[in-house]
Amino acid sequence: AEEVYKYHHLSKIIFIPNFISPHKTDKIITSPQHRLRMLDLALEGINHFEVSDIELKKTDVSFTINTISELKKIYSDIELIIGYDNLIEFSTWKQPDELIELVTLVVMDRKIKSHPQNPDKYFDKAVILDTPQIEISASEIRNRVRNNLPVNFLVPQKVMEYINSNNLYKE
Repeated sequence: AEEVYKYHHLSKIIFIPNFISPHKTDKIITSPQHRLRMLDLALEGINHFEVSDIELKKTDVSFTINTISELKKIYSDIELIIGYDNLIEFSTWKQPDELIELVTLVVMDRKIKSHPQNPDKYFDKAVILDTPQIEISASEIRNRVRNNLPVNFLVPQKVMEYINSNNLYKE
């Protein structure tokens, strides 16, 4: 995110945790309040990063098109920053054609197991950035915590303390 901020000369980046991901409705996830607090802690002191609870207030499945439509009432130019893995499934998002008209789709390249044989039309409309690769995954962090393995250097110290004090990811 810092690379995108710097190279795209953005005024800020807004991180928006979802209430329920449309692609993960069958999974048990950490409560929205915990995820919001961990984001706050992780981004503390970085003035050009902001956290929004816009999707958490809706207490329902979070669709990006709805969030962007709300944000367009405030911001005229929006760059939607996603990972390459999300670009691969972008056509399955709610109203992808309408969404791509409202934003500049910025994709942070990530190492993935396989690239699509025939990329769809959204690949042509995306700005794909060659950003530094940091091999950290949320599921790896959760698994390490669950197995009492250290997560030092994978999350900020304050987030690690929050995870421990709230006994997250133990079950």
